[in-house]
Amino acid sequence: MAPLWKQAVGSTIHCAAGDATGIIVAAAITGYFGLRMGTDIWVEYAVGFLFGLFIFQALFMKDMMNMSYGEAVRSSFLPEWMSMNAMMAGMLPTMVLLMSRDMRAMEATSPWFWASMSAATLVGVVVAYPVNWWPVKHQLKHGMGTERALGKGGAPVAAEHQHAGMAMAGMTHAAPLAASAPAGHAMPGMRMEGDGQVSAGRKALVTVLTLVMLAAGYYVAARYGDLSMRPGQPMNMPQMAMPGMTH
Repeated sequence: MAPLWKQAVGSTIHCAAGDATGIIVAAAITGYFGLRMGTDIWVEYAVGFLFGLFIFQALFMKDMMNMSYGEAVRSSFLPEWMSMNAMMAGMLPTMVLLMSRDMRAMEATSPWFWASMSAATLVGVVVAYPVNWWPVKHQLKHGMGTERALGKGGAPVAAEHQHAGMAMAGMTHAAPLAASAPAGHAMPGMRMEGDGQVSAGRKALVTVLTLVMLAAGYYVAARYGDLSMRPGQPMNMPQMAMPGMTH
């Protein structure tokens, strides 16, 4: 799991598991209430972000980061916001364009809804990957790794050797292994130190870039899709004059 790209893949999948799941749940509920698409997408954005931050990041990862729940929320807020912006930048136009062409996809009772959401999630993962790569590289966000290197209660290498009857070998190699841990790997029981390594200016720049990505996704949706549509509303069809009709 040492390669950075593998850790970033794990981070992106985790982002999709939290953010995209929140978006899909919100879309199913808003579809029931018949909200117009222009309102729907921002409800989905808010629910996806809150779901990802408070559950998939802070709650599920606090033990791995050796933090309290409140500390995990504060530490995860910015990287999670970056990830959410990128995920929505890919999902938003995909959802709107597909639903504009077949409005059955706005209703969770239709298989077209799940097909559209699946396609949107895949596009969101592709768009979100580079945005997840950056915070993982700078240890602002966890990457994919083994339990020993990143997981909750991961035992130090020395303890593993001792458990296998190799206590002396474990004591000898524990320090060198800790010193040579691959970049992006947090040793067990240690907090992630990325906040001290990345300047506020660089964080702000990357955050602005993700907002630009989100704005671009919204532009594509508004330009080529229909943000005024509602679930159950008949599709706009061009009017055709019938023979013999007078105006």
